[in-house]
Amino acid sequence: MELIPNTPAELLNAFRTQNPTSPRLSWYGPDSERVELSGRVLENWIAKTANYLVDELDAEPGTLITLDLPLHWRSLVWLMAAWAVGATVITTSSPESTTPDPFSQADIVATTNPALTNERIAGAKPAPLVVAVALPALQMRWMGELPPRTLDYSGDVRAHGDVFFADETPEESDIAWQHDSTTTSYAALIAGATQAPQRVLLEVRNGWSGVVQSALKTWATGGSVVLLDPAVEATEHLRSSENVTA
Repeated sequence: MELIPNTPAELLNAFRTQNPTSPRLSWYGPDSERVELSGRVLENWIAKTANYLVDELDAEPGTLITLDLPLHWRSLVWLMAAWAVGATVITTSSPESTTPDPFSQADIVATTNPALTNERIAGAKPAPLVVAVALPALQMRWMGELPPRTLDYSGDVRAHGDVFFADETPEESDIAWQHDSTTTSYAALIAGATQAPQRVLLEVRNGWSGVVQSALKTWATGGSVVLLDPAVEATEHLRSSENVTA
């Protein structure tokens, strides 16, 4: 019997070693976009992103990373990569109403709207590093002009290593995730995962907390996730074709 992962590092190892060619994350997006990531491919994206964070952005345990991204397969990759590094990830339901400001307090901001993000951090000292993230799977670089000192994740990440080795690991009591006013420690991220492996359908409209917590517990027990954009309806045909069990 496989041991249930208790940490992000153990979960990444499970992606790589436990049925690595089986689907772990399927994404349904606008305009009939469907992306399926096996365990090996998902781990590869996470490893490349973690290496990008360390090599290009000097991320380390305790680095504050704000995700100004919608729930998406790429934002789940960013979450897991940040946790592989030992960083603290900040997400919000409504950035405008969050205190303290999730942009000016961050060391790194990953965003789909770099122009607006640069406006938000104007005057912040030190200013966070801004990373533009293109969401479409086939978009190899940011399309259009980037603001000064803004990095292009999609254009740069593929050059980084396929395997991530952490130089440091976070303490169990360190904060892994701050969503609005709720914080989650590294020890609590994947705690309590006991269910049998399932193919779980999750909808973006259910929000960060519900989606991320369900995804982590599903993955930890060897299951897989089908994630739907709000533009996609969870029809019986979709459930059947994806072999959804929960």
